[in-house]
Amino acid sequence: MPKNSKAVKRELDDDVTESVRDLLSNEDACDDSFKKTSLIVNNHEGEGKECDVEEGGSDGEEEERPAWNSKLQYILAQVGFSVGLGNVWRFPYLCQKNGGGAYLVPYLILLILIGIPLFFLELAVGQRIRRGSIGVWNYISPRLGGIGFASCVVCFFVALYYNVIISWSLFYFSQSFQQPLPWHECPLVKNKTTTYVVPECEKSSATTYYWYRQALDISDSISEGGGLNWKMTVCLLAAWSMVCLAMIKGIQSSGKVMYFSSLFPYVVLICFLVRSLLLKGSVDGIRHMFTPKLEIMLEAKVWREAATQVFFALGLGFGGVIAFSSYNKRDNNCHFDAVLVSFINFFTSVLATLVVFAVLGFKANIMNSKCVALNTNRIVTLLGNGIEQNLIPHHINLTQVSQVTAEDYQQMIEVIQRVKEDDFQKLGLESCSIENELDKAVQGTGLAFIAFTEAMTHFPASPFWSVMFFLMLVNLGLGSMFGTIEGILTPLIDTFKVRKEFLTVGCCVLAFSIGLLFVQRSGNYFVTMFDDYSATLPLLIVVILENVAIAWFYGIDKFFEDLKDMLGFTPYRFYYYMWKYITPILLLVLLCSSFIQLTMTPPSYSAWIQEEAIEKTLRFPPWGIVFCISLVVMAIMPVPVVFGLRYFNIIDENTSGLSTVSYKKGRIIKETVRPGEDDDTSLIQGKSPSEVPSPMPGNNIYRKQSGSGGTEADTAPNGRYGIGYLMAGMPDMPESDL
Repeated sequence: MPKNSKAVKRELDDDVTESVRDLLSNEDACDDSFKKTSLIVNNHEGEGKECDVEEGGSDGEEEERPAWNSKLQYILAQVGFSVGLGNVWRFPYLCQKNGGGAYLVPYLILLILIGIPLFFLELAVGQRIRRGSIGVWNYISPRLGGIGFASCVVCFFVALYYNVIISWSLFYFSQSFQQPLPWHECPLVKNKTTTYVVPECEKSSATTYYWYRQALDISDSISEGGGLNWKMTVCLLAAWSMVCLAMIKGIQSSGKVMYFSSLFPYVVLICFLVRSLLLKGSVDGIRHMFTPKLEIMLEAKVWREAATQVFFALGLGFGGVIAFSSYNKRDNNCHFDAVLVSFINFFTSVLATLVVFAVLGFKANIMNSKCVALNTNRIVTLLGNGIEQNLIPHHINLTQVSQVTAEDYQQMIEVIQRVKEDDFQKLGLESCSIENELDKAVQGTGLAFIAFTEAMTHFPASPFWSVMFFLMLVNLGLGSMFGTIEGILTPLIDTFKVRKEFLTVGCCVLAFSIGLLFVQRSGNYFVTMFDDYSATLPLLIVVILENVAIAWFYGIDKFFEDLKDMLGFTPYRFYYYMWKYITPILLLVLLCSSFIQLTMTPPSYSAWIQEEAIEKTLRFPPWGIVFCISLVVMAIMPVPVVFGLRYFNIIDENTSGLSTVSYKKGRIIKETVRPGEDDDTSLIQGKSPSEVPSPMPGNNIYRKQSGSGGTEADTAPNGRYGIGYLMAGMPDMPESDL
């Protein structure tokens, strides 16, 4: 309490729901004179605890909830979470596959219609309510409180296999300190009489062999477990140890790591772009990339894949966005943050695409030169035995095969094919083309661990570039992992009040134990399974429910009032129509098309067959199909379960540990006893429901009593101040707080 005797007056307007456990357990360290009973001003969101001080009373504030050290640290955290491995190895593939530069048009349109509005929505609710995903959605609509739990489950599934990819990058990083690189050429096998190349490597390539045999030591099918791969097990342990150490102190530790993990990939990408542009053929790759194929834009599949990429690129539905924004100040301009991070993500994808296709253009030129040399030698051997000398243009000198250019070879092939039309196939000559090589562009692990590594073997100082590339992948992966883990830890800590350190260590140990599934010899197939089935449908459902919960259950008009109060200005009317109509409809269309695609495509995976040294598409066995379905069901199950528990009042205000007290916050005034007025009339007068501007939580005031823990108002030790509670029963008030 203030040391002087001035009147203290604070008006508090919002409805608040606090758990009984919270009401009885908070300690007040503000005034030592309050031994048995103390007056506490506490923010519902865990924002902070403050003594009852004079108006403006910042002197007594004591922040309980952590906060970002700076706005830059927060932006880097959101950028690190949204910019991940998908920007490097999925966006370039989709761009190449779906019309080159023309693909950027549907992507940008859907970024504006789906990405930015939903990103803004998640930032706003996290910043306003200052809770993780469980607390936020339980507050918005208790019957939809399962949305937060579903987000946590999906985050956990994604974290399980995403960290395995980081462990693969760590392995390649550790192997890059060699000259030449270990995947530079095929290994030789020596016996007593001869030396020969490993057949599996000879049939494929050095980088492919190293990936499947040396790194993964992969089995032929998902049914063949094959035991643990000890090298990858050690790398997985290292990856989870890094995540655990970075997250153990919350944003105080992970925020500092973000300065490196978020900025370093940009340094590497720019260095790679400059270096690759100096390589022969890089311009061919970029030209191929951005040559628009406008007719492809008319296909529905292109728009569906663009929408899916927008959706996952921003990390919507994971809870990481909400968790990070919950540590912001209440008046932070989250609209600016949403637009800024969204476009940083987009330009990062374009930058990564430039780098990837510049490097692939260089690789395509090398592969095309090899193809020309190989087939020119074959033409030389066929001269006079299937190919007449007069078919060879006069300016081409076949005595010096190394000087035959791609254009010369193309001329020879056209002449031979025209003359020997019927017998051309028997000659076994290939049509060598840079365009054909670039059309073989692959996505995902194939791009990073096979195509890119092969290109880097031809770089001058290849070990240096390999170290930089895989260190970049590790940093990109860790930035996304921090947001994913924060999407698990923050809601659980806010809900169950457990120690951050214990929960972080426990979560990482559990995830590493389950993650051993992914480092057995068949582990790569399980990574594919989780990637395809554990996130797509569940996250779409989660985000649709988030949108509907705000726009229709909570009320879009009410939400706009909250945004105006928080931001200091009314957001553009564009968002009103997006949140209420356009975005939910687009998300439902995307959900239906994704569901149809999954049902029409038999559950399958790409297996590496050792004997044939090729990839084959195999169907999952019956138990694998059950596993796939179980992943989807487990991820979305919390939504109907919590809805049912709420609907049938199995969880209500009388449930032990989950019960809540809802009350109206009133005013603290200096007591002046007037004739004919007893002490009871000087208690705080609550506001009527009609006076409440918004149900969003604000600063609440309640008493902590050391005795019975009752909720009835009582006078403070000085006999001058008290608190009155108006119990729940108002329409806008949440029923309970999970």
